[in-house]
Amino acid sequence: MDRTAPTGLPFMKMHGLGNDFVVIDARARAVGVTPALARALADRHRGVGFDQLALIRTDAQADARLDFLNADGSPSAACGNATRCIARHLMEETGRDTLRLATAHGVLAAERRGALTAVNMGPPGLGWRDVPLAEETDTLELPIDGAPTATGMGNPHCTFFVDDAEAVDLGALGPRIERHPLFPERTNVQVASLAGPDRLRMRVWERGTGITLASGSSSCAVAVAAARRGLTGRAVTLILDGGEIAVEWCEGGVWMTGPTAHVFSGTLTPEFLGAVA
Repeated sequence: MDRTAPTGLPFMKMHGLGNDFVVIDARARAVGVTPALARALADRHRGVGFDQLALIRTDAQADARLDFLNADGSPSAACGNATRCIARHLMEETGRDTLRLATAHGVLAAERRGALTAVNMGPPGLGWRDVPLAEETDTLELPIDGAPTATGMGNPHCTFFVDDAEAVDLGALGPRIERHPLFPERTNVQVASLAGPDRLRMRVWERGTGITLASGSSSCAVAVAAARRGLTGRAVTLILDGGEIAVEWCEGGVWMTGPTAHVFSGTLTPEFLGAVA
């Protein structure tokens, strides 16, 4: 990246249900983001602050390519809420109602649904290799206290179904399970409880970030896990700390529909970029 450019590096701040992102448009300008730069940007006191960093790039097979990094600088193959936010931005930019966005998880379809935006996160990974897990294991009930369910949604997920999601000390459970030996790539962790017919209250610990107000891929994983365990149907509403999102697991994949917000745009100064060179 040209860190000496006098105009600095433009970015956008977006969020989906409080799950927030810094988005850098790299379609017209070559941008390389190091883990150190991602960590500096993620700092909510000295940087901009985000749960995930997303880069928009050109792609020969889709309308754009999206790459994601976590707050600790580690890569993520999928980020559902960021995908929805960027999809909405590109729809406003182009006037289109549908898009195809390439990610490390595959090419994802996005649709405008009135004031909401929907993304098909693709089929879930239900086999142990698809999550992935370190060894052959029944993904429906893992050999971990609480018998959680593992799901692959482009990144690994581990969902605990409990009587009361509010009562769980997620700050203690999350980091312990994130680095459990059964998950060679670490894992996102969710706790969920029934809140009514086809309604689930859930809370999220994201690998490489910590507790977040929402997570799109986690919402999809919880919906899939709940349906597999017979707790709900395949179309559910998830109640997260940041609001509600709708998820439907159908033959063509897992559709996630919810609100998005473009909060502000700014420019990273040459001084900030140079400080983390």
